[in-house]
Amino acid sequence: MNMVFGDILISTDRLKLDFDKIYQLLSMTYWADNRPVDKVRKSIEHSLCYGVYQGNRQIGFARVITDWATTYWLCDVVIDSEFRGQGIGKKLIDTIIHSEDLQGLSGFLGTADAHGLYEQYGFVKDDNRFMVRRPQI
Repeated sequence: MNMVFGDILISTDRLKLDFDKIYQLLSMTYWADNRPVDKVRKSIEHSLCYGVYQGNRQIGFARVITDWATTYWLCDVVIDSEFRGQGIGKKLIDTIIHSEDLQGLSGFLGTADAHGLYEQYGFVKDDNRFMVRRPQI
């Protein structure tokens, strides 16, 4: 899947993914700053990945984990700080939620600071239902 918005390309083509750039972007987030390189690599291998590109340069990334039948989990959404504030993240989320593969599935995500962004795309904050179990490290 490829979507073009001006000079920005959003693609699920795995061959385009720049692992080093993805690792760099994730290492600057509050949720993945301590994630080991092998875990990042494995997570990419087992997810539907969306790369965001300007020319040949990767400037954003998102992962979707899904069973393809009932639910998907949207995670690791990140845009290079140099490109934030230009609506690129919104285009990325819009592309993902309108993806043919995800139509009819319930979407879930976790965020500490971007509720307003995701609410624009139909996600609803629900603190009363969901639980989490973190691994012992």
